[in-house]
Amino acid sequence: MSDVTRARHGRPVHHWRRDVVELAALFTAVTVADGVANLIGHGPDGPVLLVISAALLVATAGFHTWWARRHGHAPPPDHTGARTGAARRRSGRTTKTDEARRTGEGDTGNTGDTGHTEGPRQSDAAPEPAAGVTVLWRMRTTVKDRPGSLAALCTALAHHRVDILSLQTHPLAEGTVDEFLLRAPAELAASEITRAVSGAGGSGTWIERVDAHDLVDAPTRVLALATRTALDAAELPLALRQLLGRCTIRSLPARSPGSGRAEEGAPVEGALEDTVMRLRTPEGGVITVERPYLPFTPTEFARARALVELDARLGPRIPPGQDLLTLPEGNEITVRRADVSDLAAAKAMHERCSSRTLTMRYHGPVGDADRYLNHLLSPRFGRTLAVRTSSGRMVGLGHLLWDGDETEIALLVEDDWQRRGVGGELLVRLVAMAVEAGCASVYAVTQASNTGMVAAMRSLGLPLDYQIEEGTLVITARLNTPPATPPLLYVRGQEQVRP
Repeated sequence: MSDVTRARHGRPVHHWRRDVVELAALFTAVTVADGVANLIGHGPDGPVLLVISAALLVATAGFHTWWARRHGHAPPPDHTGARTGAARRRSGRTTKTDEARRTGEGDTGNTGDTGHTEGPRQSDAAPEPAAGVTVLWRMRTTVKDRPGSLAALCTALAHHRVDILSLQTHPLAEGTVDEFLLRAPAELAASEITRAVSGAGGSGTWIERVDAHDLVDAPTRVLALATRTALDAAELPLALRQLLGRCTIRSLPARSPGSGRAEEGAPVEGALEDTVMRLRTPEGGVITVERPYLPFTPTEFARARALVELDARLGPRIPPGQDLLTLPEGNEITVRRADVSDLAAAKAMHERCSSRTLTMRYHGPVGDADRYLNHLLSPRFGRTLAVRTSSGRMVGLGHLLWDGDETEIALLVEDDWQRRGVGGELLVRLVAMAVEAGCASVYAVTQASNTGMVAAMRSLGLPLDYQIEEGTLVITARLNTPPATPPLLYVRGQEQVRP
């Protein structure tokens, strides 16, 4: 009788049905043997019947053996293997691309999902350990432009159980810059990843931590940034910053206000100089982008230039719409975005403002105040909110200005409308716009005697820093934005540099 069993819920289970079948077969064999013996003892054809009985016994034994092998020794369901396969499917690992990479024929397009080379396969007796906590990294490295270089890099990453979520290639005159989005075990340090990449032939490796917001392929991200730029001209500097990472962006007009001379220009097609790119605007100004910690590639320069050209073709534009508000004393005002089309109304408001109000705002000669307006109202340099009365007269302006990698807030309210809540309303809205744009802080430059501006900044309820120099007061408000990413690591050869 077969003693083959299977485990159910951790306990051996005997198959009584199989035992009953085997007992029935045994009794049948005894009955047949008895009948054959009687026939042989009482009939004339005893030898023939004996041969037939032997054949039946052999056939029965063969059937019993086949039955036992099929049902008694079948392997149990591989639940562990099923779980392992599901885990591999969740991790996004593929095998076709792995094989292509091993033969040096991996995808070298600008974007797209990529396969992930697996490490040495473990024995079936030692199941793969459960995956732990993982983190996301963005990494760039330069490899030689020859078959197999990408495959060697992927193999080195797979050896450390690092998954490649996306890959972009930036062709250069000599070599190729590969940009990866990686998912690595949390216990794996950045220095170990860069050391493995350097051993596989990568050079100039740069790596930094990212979050789930970076799980977007390059075409989707560029299209979203183009849409933002198309809807609002003030979004161009922010779109460039999101496209190129942490960088400093400065917009310079064709002629600096009050300087009487033109700023350093740029060719119509733009200029790229390692860590600095300059892009020409239609009115003759220049957008300068600096990223000292990582050189720009020609691919990034082409993408940035395409955004600037899109902005130039669409011309000045601001989102439509306005808000109708009622001040505590009962006056109705409207607040909406403003641009250079409001230049005449802004100049008329300047003429109604006192010299003291203009001095508080511009910290310089009052006669030069009007010369700044064309620059301040341009959406290329920030966002402007205008306050108008029910009759349509402009009585207040609020500016959110992109100052490199910092953001400035400036307010101007006509004398007769001060101390009525107009400045506070503008300030709250400008800070909300700065938070929406991802700014970490905003600052306001005023005079120490401007108690109204100080009170308005304190009413925001944000952490404030004060700096006073020769009567000029700089108030910086730290916004409730996510913390900055951890320090990045840039590797030149075997040297690690933290900018």
